[in-house]
Amino acid sequence: MVTRSIKLRPDQVADFVDAATKCSFDIDIFYNHYTVDAKSILGVYGLDLTKNLTVRYDGYNAGFEGFLKRLSVAC
Repeated sequence: MVTRSIKLRPDQVADFVDAATKCSFDIDIFYNHYTVDAKSILGVYGLDLTKNLTVRYDGYNAGFEGFLKRLSVAC
């Protein structure tokens, strides 16, 4: 299981969901106790995008990894 901390702006949500949708594995994104499917644009927009979000997944997709690298924040 891979866990990454990211900062997501509202104008990046559609690209994030598009990248997640191209993955064959499940991806969750959460903040505090709210967890949503990262492939759901409405779910991701429902999160507090002013905070750091955590992405958790179990798989590998080079395009998704590259996208997360641009969004990642230092812990």
